[in-house]
Amino acid sequence: MADPQLIQTAIVVLAGIAVFLTLEAGYLVISKRRSYKGRVNRRLKIFGDVGSQHDVLLTLRRERGLTSEGRYRLPLIWFNRLLLQSGIGVSATRLATIALFPAAAAFVAAHIVLHLIIASIAAAMLAAVFLPLLVMLFLRRKRRNKFAALLPDAVDVLVRSLRAGHPLPIAISMVGREMPDPIGTEFGMTADEMTYGLDLDSAMNNMNSRVGQDDLALLVVAISIQSKTGGNLAEILSNLSKVLRARFKMRRRIKAVSAEGRVSAIGLSLLPFLVFGILNVMAPGFYGDVWDKPITPQVIGFAIGLMSVGNLIMFRMVNFRI
Repeated sequence: MADPQLIQTAIVVLAGIAVFLTLEAGYLVISKRRSYKGRVNRRLKIFGDVGSQHDVLLTLRRERGLTSEGRYRLPLIWFNRLLLQSGIGVSATRLATIALFPAAAAFVAAHIVLHLIIASIAAAMLAAVFLPLLVMLFLRRKRRNKFAALLPDAVDVLVRSLRAGHPLPIAISMVGREMPDPIGTEFGMTADEMTYGLDLDSAMNNMNSRVGQDDLALLVVAISIQSKTGGNLAEILSNLSKVLRARFKMRRRIKAVSAEGRVSAIGLSLLPFLVFGILNVMAPGFYGDVWDKPITPQVIGFAIGLMSVGNLIMFRMVNFRI
């Protein structure tokens, strides 16, 4: 007769395996659905809802902070360009509304710590201005890196389409249909602009302005020169694809080599704040005698200034451009 303890153990093991397989099946279903949705870029999603190619172009322009004609909507060109290249798809009015939340949080935190209205207002203004800018700078950098990773594949799609006998505008629209964001939407907008009257050079330059990525400028220049001088565009783009992949691999190699320096820079930047926080928790009265001294704010400001200079130097040492 079988041991009851052994049977119970086998039941528990089999139940655990069944739960694991169920969770894995659910994960595969969800990840497959997400992967499918990720292959559909923003332009195709809007086209499925709107149905008109012209309306899709107008919607995408308005989402990116442009007018219906493709011009900058805001008078601050640098801010409008940052909003456009970050790809957040939020209007300036809505962005200003969102910025009120970190401003309110900074005002409350500063008022609790400092008990000064003027300092609290200054902290709120700094949070409302600089925090959205930092977020947009981060998103622009992330979007450019993703664009650079996808650009060689997009150029390969252009090459295959041209060798199949398609004209360049059709090849560009094919990239807009086949590639995910951000490159699919950008090439799709370029194809739409050519459909509704823009010449090839203007449409490509508009895409370069919307993205602001260095490798894309090489593609724009290559297409512009070929359109004026002639030549085998498929062969030119095939060689360009190899160059873009080599540049991308070099960037990744440099990033790997400089990873130790970046981690050290982050650690050195966070270390004073970590020590300050630990001392306040372990010995709350450690800094109690110096807060009331008139020279304390000056010393703290001088130390923060030196830290900022050091962080800038370390940032320049571990960031390379090729």
